Amino acid sequence: MDYYIAEYINYLMYERRCSKNTYLSYQRDLNDYGLFLKQRNIDNIRKITKMDIVSYLSFLKKENLQIATIARKLTAIKNFHKFLLARNLVDDDVSFTIERPKMTKKLPAVLTVEEVDLLLDIKLNTVFDYRNKAMLELLYGTGLRISELLDLKTFDIDFENCTIRCIGKGSKERIVPIGEYVISYLNRYLEKRSVLLKKKSCDYLFLNNAGSRLSRFSFFKILKKLLKEHQINKDVSPHTLRHSFATHMLEYGADLRSIQELLGHSDISTTRIYTHISNKKVKNDYIEYHPRSKKIGD
Repeated sequence: MDYYIAEYINYLMYERRCSKNTYLSYQRDLNDYGLFLKQRNIDNIRKITKMDIVSYLSFLKKENLQIATIARKLTAIKNFHKFLLARNLVDDDVSFTIERPKMTKKLPAVLTVEEVDLLLDIKLNTVFDYRNKAMLELLYGTGLRISELLDLKTFDIDFENCTIRCIGKGSKERIVPIGEYVISYLNRYLEKRSVLLKKKSCDYLFLNNAGSRLSRFSFFKILKKLLKEHQINKDVSPHTLRHSFATHMLEYGADLRSIQELLGHSDISTTRIYTHISNKKVKNDYIEYHPRSKKIGD
């Protein structure tokens, strides 16, 4: 079993060219699945049945895992069995008829324009302030994923054409425009970036105090610190700025197709969730501000 899981992970890495986060997630989920099967004395992929997978899903429910986590693990299992069938390693896909658990769509949290302005109001004293200002302005100004932001190299910025080159999910490259306002803060950070390098060499754009690539964990700590300083009492993650970017673009009249391109979504149905957020705001504004939106006596 371990051999075939390793083969599948290699396929994701070298043939599908999935991101590191994606194939590591698949690896963890499939290793857990393989361990469950071993405990049931199943060590041959041809002996796996539909009921074994159903039993595994029941086990996960008893472990009180969230529906979204179970759905993700099932996706990994289904794609793994599809791979086994495609390589003629099994005669049929025993996972094919198993339905994914139904999930209620939760609208992503967003910041208001005023909250974003407050968050990005960073006093520029140290090199870290210049870095943080440039990072957050770029993240909100482009809607990049946090992994895309932290993987940026200095040569990915085209200052002349005001664009950046980033590598998204599935190693897909896209060119994203950036405004002159963001460009100005990137330039100011780059003028001071050598302080962080400490005579080392590193092509990554955003560096930590050791002159190396800034990690996701470090970025999250920076974000939480700034939220606390500005007294923004919301559950905000780096992805919240991406959601805020898309929502504000839509509210100010941007076309959904343009937002899809900017975010790097392969399917526009993924982008459509932002129309629900925008519609919700319209409804709330109507109830709040229209003189005849409330019942008599309210």
